[in-house]
Amino acid sequence: MRIFDPHIHMTSRTTDDYERMAAAGVRAVVEPAFWLGQPRTSAASFTDYFDSLIGWEPFRAGQFGVRHFATIALNPKEANDPRCRPVLDLLPRYLDKDAVVAVGEIGYDSMTPEEDEAFAAQLALAVAYDLPALVHTPHRDKARGCERTLAVVAESGIDAGRVVVDHLNEVTVKLVRDSGCWLGFSIYPDTKMTPQRMVELLREYGTERMLVNSAADWGRSDPLLTRATGEAMLAAGFSDDDVDQVLWRNPVEFYGQSGRLDLSDLDAAAAVDPQTGNSILRGGS
Repeated sequence: MRIFDPHIHMTSRTTDDYERMAAAGVRAVVEPAFWLGQPRTSAASFTDYFDSLIGWEPFRAGQFGVRHFATIALNPKEANDPRCRPVLDLLPRYLDKDAVVAVGEIGYDSMTPEEDEAFAAQLALAVAYDLPALVHTPHRDKARGCERTLAVVAESGIDAGRVVVDHLNEVTVKLVRDSGCWLGFSIYPDTKMTPQRMVELLREYGTERMLVNSAADWGRSDPLLTRATGEAMLAAGFSDDDVDQVLWRNPVEFYGQSGRLDLSDLDAAAAVDPQTGNSILRGGS
């Protein structure tokens, strides 16, 4: 089983997580820029954060044979903080970088006028830089949040096929499916989705344009829930090819639209433990 986690916050995880992920079959990840858990007091702090996402994290992941990519944006929660708004002027510097495969996370947290402005501005950047967009849906009032999200996406002029609307559930899946956007599902303990619920949605809606991620971060989360979802699919009667489409080919197709998704030599590259120099066994094939 080969796995591409299309939304995981490895800045919040340990090197032990990278080792476990590599052993479970995770070969590539996308790390979206997000809220670090406490307010940032200036735009300058984002510069260091973005530099880490395109520099340190790819190096750290590479020690375990995992290919690391990033999406860059001012996240919805911090779009409401006037101290962070100058970040919008920093983004062009990073959207030209080879390891940046989309603009994200963008979208809504509380659906404020400030979030409206930042969302529209960053969709315009996605169009200008010919990049896909990763859109965060609010944790509260999901249905209204998705409706408003899709309206802004339509107004922006970006092709729906270049947008993934993330953190979906049973209430929002059909709405986004009918829009032509890609559908993102976060398998996350206690909140969001479970592997079993994801299997039921895949039975009902099929495997096309479906992205499954762990969204693992500083909260109670598990970077191996992508693997657990693949195993649940197999147990429910899905084929190996179905699992490969959802966990590998779909994220490759979506982020491949950036023209920057270099996955060459992944099969040949050995995952090496930096402490011992020994190869780390990957899970499955």
